[in-house]
This record gives sequence, structure tokens and C-alpha cells, in this order.
Amino acid sequence: MLVLTSAAHQDPQQLERELALLDMILYHTENWQTFSTANELIDINRRKIIRKTHLIQQMLTEKEKKPFVFTCNKN
Repeated sequence: MLVLTSAAHQDPQQLERELALLDMILYHTENWQTFSTANELIDINRRKIIRKTHLIQQMLTEKEKKPFVFTCNKN
């Protein structure tokens, strides 16, 4: 995420406060569950599209990654 601010007009404490608030907002919205809901996996090997969140999480956390499995955003 790119955050543009006019840092010349803000004191460092105010900038730190804004960044802390932004971090607090994103911490609750950007998590593993929302990532799995907003994305799908395209598995070329099996010719399937995986949309179930628990399968997406399982495949992405495997130690040995399979070739030709792509993450695609649903937007």
C-alpha cells in the first residue's frame, strides 16, 4: 500500500500516530481468512480452480510447492 502524506507540514509524532492508526485498521481487515476469500488458486496440473478457503490455505502453506499453481485475485 502506498500512503502519500505531506510530511513537511506534519510533526513526526503526528505522522507516527497516523501510521499506527492505519496499521490498526489494516491488521483487522488484511488477514488469512480475507485473503483466502478474495483469491482463488488455478491449478494447471489438475485443470481445476480452487475456491474453497480451507483448500487455498492448505495449498499455500504446504512446504513443497507444486509447479503451475497460480494465485489469482477474484476482482
